[in-house]
Amino acid sequence: MKVLVIEDDRQIVRTLQTSLEARGYDVVSARDGQSGLGVLRGEGADLVLLDLGLPDVDGLKVLSSLRSFAEQPVIVLTVRDSQAEKVAALDTGADDYITKPFDMDELLARMRAALRRVTPEEIRPSVRTYGKVQVDLARQLVTKEGHRIHLTPTEFVLLQAFVRNAGKLLTQRWLLKTVWGPGYEEETNVRVHVGHLRRKLEDDATNPRLILTEPGLGYRWSDEAG
Repeated sequence: MKVLVIEDDRQIVRTLQTSLEARGYDVVSARDGQSGLGVLRGEGADLVLLDLGLPDVDGLKVLSSLRSFAEQPVIVLTVRDSQAEKVAALDTGADDYITKPFDMDELLARMRAALRRVTPEEIRPSVRTYGKVQVDLARQLVTKEGHRIHLTPTEFVLLQAFVRNAGKLLTQRWLLKTVWGPGYEEETNVRVHVGHLRRKLEDDATNPRLILTEPGLGYRWSDEAG
């Protein structure tokens, strides 16, 4: 696996390079945004670690440019810790967001989770099991302990968005755009529909294990529940 590190702090690059290469990753690095985009276009990479505070261009613009031609997982690694920055990065296309200083074991776990999610959709099974819940994406059939769960069309599309992006942090704005379509980004009814799904799927809707809330950011379908 090749990891592209777009970061201008040499010490952090050295730390990442040493730690990642010791675990079998190939590491390439770029000290600014334009160079990083050039490396990705020229050499490719399986995953990108992206700093937002780059010397030539803001990391969000790099992320936006990257998403115009690449689908590799991107984990933002930055000192910016405001919720607004996190939401902006996730809405722009980041797969995850970690603030510095970071724990290397946590970063490695998030990298593994991000890489698991890039398995091509066409070779992934359409039937996926999460504890007592089974979701058949092809037949649009949901069961719990063998009993069919009746979902509204909107609830199923919302569930489908979660399952297809299992483990990924999904902002409310992203869900509104994906499930309801362009023009609905400012609506606020995601919470209501998530509540309906939890009551139908979770053992305890007040202590959910499948649809996790990321306070102030959005939701995440637990890919550990399967």
